[in-house]
Amino acid sequence: MKIPRIILAGGSGFLGQALAKHYLSLGWEPVILTRSPRRHGIVCEVAWDAGSPGDWMQELEGAGAVVNLTGRTVNCRYTAANRKQMMDSRVNSTRILGKAIAQCSQPPPVWLNSSSATLYRHTFGPAWDETGTDFSATPEVNDAFSVEVIRAWERELEDSMTPLTRKIALRTTIVLGHGDNSVFPVLCRLARLGLGGRMGSGKQFVSWLHQSDFCRAVEWLINNENISGPVNLAAPHPLSNAEMMRLFRELVRAPFGLPATKWMLEIGAFFLRTETELILKSRRVIPGKLLADGFEFRFPTMRDALQDLFLNPTSSPKIL
Repeated sequence: MKIPRIILAGGSGFLGQALAKHYLSLGWEPVILTRSPRRHGIVCEVAWDAGSPGDWMQELEGAGAVVNLTGRTVNCRYTAANRKQMMDSRVNSTRILGKAIAQCSQPPPVWLNSSSATLYRHTFGPAWDETGTDFSATPEVNDAFSVEVIRAWERELEDSMTPLTRKIALRTTIVLGHGDNSVFPVLCRLARLGLGGRMGSGKQFVSWLHQSDFCRAVEWLINNENISGPVNLAAPHPLSNAEMMRLFRELVRAPFGLPATKWMLEIGAFFLRTETELILKSRRVIPGKLLADGFEFRFPTMRDALQDLFLNPTSSPKIL
């Protein structure tokens, strides 16, 4: 019996490693497309530059699924050079994958392409599901560039000519886990240092997802042929920043947490080479399609998710 193969483009990071580990446990063969492949390891790694044809295209032939996770990190200052890299890395990788899939004689039946729930408008009102269409930027959180990138990203996926391949845009929220790029260890450290108070007003909503439910949701989407288009990858219960930080303080038993005002965050973001939009934007997003299709979250509340991650520090997605 042929072992099914899943292609993880840009899969050397936190989410790619988590998916590779998950699919190894299911008996699949993960193949990671990366700029710097390792010569030895449990998972096959193949070189690609995320923008031009190459031998990597052969891996798509007959694969069971493709997941594109490519994209320069948004955790940086939005300089002109960084903006170009953020846009190009997402749009170009999606374009070249679409062309490669179109050339397959036996193309993958499903292609999941990263996107972001940051696309939805900053709101303190009702939560957004996939029927939400208000993607306008808001000056109070300065998110115009992020919205522009995500719309171009999804447009490239939609325009790709892959009639035999189902396409899904993964509008992913913050994923909590033990990986290098996860916010979980960062917020734990801040809470332990007494800096785990509300950020800004603390009223902004945080949408999030446990790394286990991220992997399970991807598996669900690959297996359910009736789902296509944009899908929100978020737990069903977003919460305020103030409530989230309270849970982190409880988790590490911190007696207090100093709040950070907006101007303090601006100064901190400057020195940390990042942007306050990542903290101050109110993202109130719910997983409409997943819930309607019957997906059951293992960790529906943040309290459940944090307790699991705290009690299971060895659940790192890293594959040696």
